Amino acid sequence: MTARSMADEPSLEPRRASRLVGQGAAEAAFLQAWRGGRIHHAWLLTGPPGIGKATFAYRVARFVLTGGCGTEGLAAPPTHPVARKVAAGSHPDLIVLEGYATTPIGAIRERIGVDEVRAAAAALRKTPAESAWRVGIIDPAEAMGREAANALLKLLEEPPPRTLLLLVSHAPGRLLPTIRSRCRRLALAPLAEADVAALLAALRPDADVAARARAAALGGGSVGRALALLDDEVAGWLPAAADPIAALAALDTPRAHALAETFARPGAEDSLALFFDLVRAGLVSRARRLVREGGHGEGPSLEACARLWENLGEVSRLTAGLALDRKQAVLTALGAMSRGVPVPLDLIRPRADA
Repeated sequence: MTARSMADEPSLEPRRASRLVGQGAAEAAFLQAWRGGRIHHAWLLTGPPGIGKATFAYRVARFVLTGGCGTEGLAAPPTHPVARKVAAGSHPDLIVLEGYATTPIGAIRERIGVDEVRAAAAALRKTPAESAWRVGIIDPAEAMGREAANALLKLLEEPPPRTLLLLVSHAPGRLLPTIRSRCRRLALAPLAEADVAALLAALRPDADVAARARAAALGGGSVGRALALLDDEVAGWLPAAADPIAALAALDTPRAHALAETFARPGAEDSLALFFDLVRAGLVSRARRLVREGGHGEGPSLEACARLWENLGEVSRLTAGLALDRKQAVLTALGAMSRGVPVPLDLIRPRADA
């Protein structure tokens, strides 16, 4: 997900975005390495989905392929021939592997195969055609299977000269430790609520002002999540309460079943992933509030929030990755939330004899 220019950038595509919001620290870290001549050959760009990691990767690619031509930080002039070719996907020295499509909250639909990685590695080992460097982007890196990851590892172990590899990752813990250890990690931060609100005003000027403010507040620093929360279909199930966690946990039986039926419909996979993502973000907010208040307050304890956060992440992955009964998964999750206890995974995992 991108953070585009609020004035004149018409696209949400990272390769075309001319402005990046809220990632000044990451930009400064890369610039320091570049100016000091200490550019690591591989960078692991981490952070939640929807905060600008892919936009940052393309921003770095344009900067490097222009030889460090930046008008403001890493921003290459949008009229520069390199910027135009990157936007068009036609620069011969930029190799991109995408595990797309991904949703605004990062759910991977496709794998990056071993043959794709091998072909990209072979291209990166060639002499640059137009620039002094060759740049590779893998987005998201966790879309690689084990065989593809091992093929990439060979490139990381013997990197070609003047080659830069940028790995975008929503979940770096899912990558091989040997890959993580060979990359310089650069963590991008969630955006400030005010930045998200300003971007929503530019991206969705048609949306209700109150709806934009609520989406920015619940977005958890992610433009992608905030945009998804403005979707008309989401508005049909998103609780109107200020605290969606409390509202969902307090649903009576008929309303809980109606909500679960919403996610059981064909084509509701993204909405279901957003549901779990929103709930987990709410648990993080509650945990932070408990820390500020010294562990006091109604609802799940700090330890219970941590257990539920991890548990509901597993429920979301199981539901997305397997042909499970989505209605039962939601009902079970709602029941667990109301009691402040983890979801019994055995209730939603398929039986071995099924």
